[in-house]
Amino acid sequence: MLLSVLLSYAVAAQSKTENIVIVTLDGMRWQELFGGADSVLLRNSNYTKERQNTTKLFWEVNQKERREKLFPFIWNTISVQGQIHGNRKEGSKVNVANPYHFSYPGYNEILTGFPDSAVNSNDKILNKNTNVLEYINNQEGYKGKVAAFTTWDVFPYIINKWRNGIYVNADVDTLKFENSRLQLVNDLQFLTAKPIDVRPDVVTYLAAREYLKAFHPKVLYIAFDETDDFAHAGEYDQYLKSAHAEDAMLADIWKILQSDSQYKNKTTLLVTCDHGRGDINKDNWRHHGQQIAESGETWFAIMGPGIKNKGESTIQEQIYQEQYAATLAALLGFQFIAPHPVGASIKELLIN
Repeated sequence: MLLSVLLSYAVAAQSKTENIVIVTLDGMRWQELFGGADSVLLRNSNYTKERQNTTKLFWEVNQKERREKLFPFIWNTISVQGQIHGNRKEGSKVNVANPYHFSYPGYNEILTGFPDSAVNSNDKILNKNTNVLEYINNQEGYKGKVAAFTTWDVFPYIINKWRNGIYVNADVDTLKFENSRLQLVNDLQFLTAKPIDVRPDVVTYLAAREYLKAFHPKVLYIAFDETDDFAHAGEYDQYLKSAHAEDAMLADIWKILQSDSQYKNKTTLLVTCDHGRGDINKDNWRHHGQQIAESGETWFAIMGPGIKNKGESTIQEQIYQEQYAATLAALLGFQFIAPHPVGASIKELLIN
């Protein structure tokens, strides 16, 4: 009897999330996540300049093998240890709740749980809504332990760092720490070429990674941008390569988390996107917005000690990204309360 009680306590302890890492892949379509590279777009020389090499890298006839080639970490680790939602062909629907289907409204919805119709541009406007990062930062034991690293320089306004004091490193902001490894990242971000006029996602990632190793935040948000930029440019080969590289960064950060006693078996990882894109007809895969219905279709992958191990969802369901904020707070044992409406947590994900 005593042994069973002790075992139950041990299981409960192992199912407690103490840290959270959130990663967003801007404008990453669910079609590639669940289906891998699209054969029509691969064959189109207008979109895929490096057809032979890109096909070799990412094409397989079998759909499951094809998607694993593109996203090996998501399909071989998150799918095995956690859950993936948003495969509409299997009945799993994940959508934005905001009416606009582009970045600032999407990130506002993810972080605040509120699909505010007044958030209707990508301009650098201070966000008046309360986000879950600042809510967590105000809880006991989390003050000063929340940080965000983003490629897009609008994020300081989305998170409103001037109001809440959260550390947000965006675009080419210097890290401003006396640490040789962090200084090397500083040099890299200022000296590297910027093919799409923002720092490369890998620099954003390395800055976040070295910050995590040096300062051990309890909540870390990493926001990539290249998938959206290359899709808008119609460069399907670069879109796929960026997605694949970001999957490798996910694998790298997870390896680091599992090698550190603060994070090992105590950290939940959420991976998602801010909006979807159109289908392959009429060039719509490049675009998103109110006029393109499919761009409201998204996805998410999640794993961690408080998450049920169910793999790819194949049930009929409807989830909205306004639900992420409350879910993340619930994983840490908090109820996210804000001066505005907040979407309900996704209770079906949680062990308890």
